[in-house]
Amino acid sequence: MSSLNLDDFTDLIERPDGGVRRDAEERRERLVVPPGALGRLDELGEWLAAAQSSVPVRPIEQPRVVLFAGDHGIAELGVSARPAGSASELVRAVLAGESAVSVLARRLGVPVRVVDMALDCDPDSLPGDVVRHRVRRGSGRIDVEDALSIEEAEAAFRAGMAVADEEADAGTDLVVLGDLSVGGTTAASTLIAALCGTDASVVTGRGGRHIDDLAWMRKCAAVRDALRRARPVLGDQLQLLATVGGADLAAITGFLLQSAVRHTPVILDGVVSAACALVAQRVAFRAPDWWLAGQASGEPAQAKALDRMAIEPLLDHGVSVGEGAGALLALPLVQAAAALAAELPEADSKAE
Repeated sequence: MSSLNLDDFTDLIERPDGGVRRDAEERRERLVVPPGALGRLDELGEWLAAAQSSVPVRPIEQPRVVLFAGDHGIAELGVSARPAGSASELVRAVLAGESAVSVLARRLGVPVRVVDMALDCDPDSLPGDVVRHRVRRGSGRIDVEDALSIEEAEAAFRAGMAVADEEADAGTDLVVLGDLSVGGTTAASTLIAALCGTDASVVTGRGGRHIDDLAWMRKCAAVRDALRRARPVLGDQLQLLATVGGADLAAITGFLLQSAVRHTPVILDGVVSAACALVAQRVAFRAPDWWLAGQASGEPAQAKALDRMAIEPLLDHGVSVGEGAGALLALPLVQAAAALAAELPEADSKAE
């Protein structure tokens, strides 16, 4: 039995300041650039002002990429283009600066944090600050067994909350959220299918490395079987994460909810973060107001989840590599919106 009361988040999470947003909208009407001429950048600037409770909006000065890592037992069925248990290779590539997200983060001057929740490797093979939150070595095969015990799910959820608190306390003013996993999109697709009441074939995509038709059929069957196990526990979000999620997904869900409590805005990446956001929305309906979707990854489950939360992706460049790379590409857009909202002069002041 879990001691974690998820209902508390409903009371703890408030929406971004509506009064401040109205002030930002009124200020936007007075700027030298006509209203509507900046398109969605206007909406982003107003959203940031509300999240920060500040007009004019403050620049984003301490963004950070946070990546939760884990292996999933379901990968043993050949549902991924990567070998089962190989997520540690993704982590090492990020730490060595040799992954897509590392290159982009280096170019943008954004630090990257990796949090191991359930990698299938010796913890001594990775830095201590990466592995200190690990819950277990790999998550269970969700088509035939639970991903986690309820105690492990709570520990992972609380670890995600702790990471959110650490980032907020360190002054992080916007998080680019992603995952480093093998088999994670299968777990994520199962969660989304369960929460949206759809069949496996509707949500099953081809993953970051575009699996072939045979692997897609195996993945679809895995989601179908896991979905049968998910439906009986839909009313208990923590049990749902334990049954068909994984330690990394439970941690991301806790991270998203606690970030909303701490008023830290988050840019979501692909299907894994979208699935966790959908679970978090079930916990606290106001929480999605603190999140942006950085990009459309092409995964049908991600599109389904974002549509259910009424979140429109900022970019659609077909980036499916994962690792938070697609969401990181949206960061300059958000920073540009903040700069324009803050620095454009008002028409009256320019006339003077």
